[in-house]
Amino acid sequence: MSAKASGAHRAEPKGSRAQSVYRAIRRAIIEQALRPGMKLPEDSIGEQLGVSRTLVREALGRLSVEGLVELKPNKGASVAYPTLEEARDVFDVRRSLERLVVQSLAGRLTAQQVTTLETHVRLEDEAQGRDGPESIRLAGEFHILLSEMTGNALLDRYVQEVSSRCSLILALYGRPHSSECAVSEHRQLIEALKRGDAEEAMAVMDHHLEAVAARAVLAPRNSADIRDLLAPFARKEGLKSS
Repeated sequence: MSAKASGAHRAEPKGSRAQSVYRAIRRAIIEQALRPGMKLPEDSIGEQLGVSRTLVREALGRLSVEGLVELKPNKGASVAYPTLEEARDVFDVRRSLERLVVQSLAGRLTAQQVTTLETHVRLEDEAQGRDGPESIRLAGEFHILLSEMTGNALLDRYVQEVSSRCSLILALYGRPHSSECAVSEHRQLIEALKRGDAEEAMAVMDHHLEAVAARAVLAPRNSADIRDLLAPFARKEGLKSS
């Protein structure tokens, strides 16, 4: 085996591990374990995940591009802390993007895509009342599934970014709500898309996102140790968890 091939082979585990670190931190933010404004020290995160500070730094850099992490010179990284004005802007953009999504999908879903969406909604049903963070994640993933089905890579990328930002905003300004409403509206969306009723699908999406945005109130911040908060996400990614 050539030195070049051997080097490429050795690089694969690092890439996979880097992706696991990124996913673990991202999921901890999306599921609101790491709350807005919380400091993200590279050494503590690296210790908890059993990886180098370099991999942690790479993951935080990726998350900063997505708007989930803020990087400040001489101050390090922290979970992004959007203002109420920024929160309103994000929801306005998301509403416009998701109208485009359902408009492009109305009457065009394949049988397999319908099955995928209906299966996902059943998972949302099962998560109700059992695991708040899991419900949050599944609700966001439903919208990402829709954007992926458009086949428009740019639209999908933007929807994923604003959906992540919305999860962050709800961690900061959100108040408790019934997930039953969201699941019911997801079912209504699927039915409207199957019928090819773009106007109804857009109306359901508008109502759905307006209801989410209306839940904005100031929430208390979490001051728990970051290593304890990251532990379950480290285990899910097969990383060290002390």
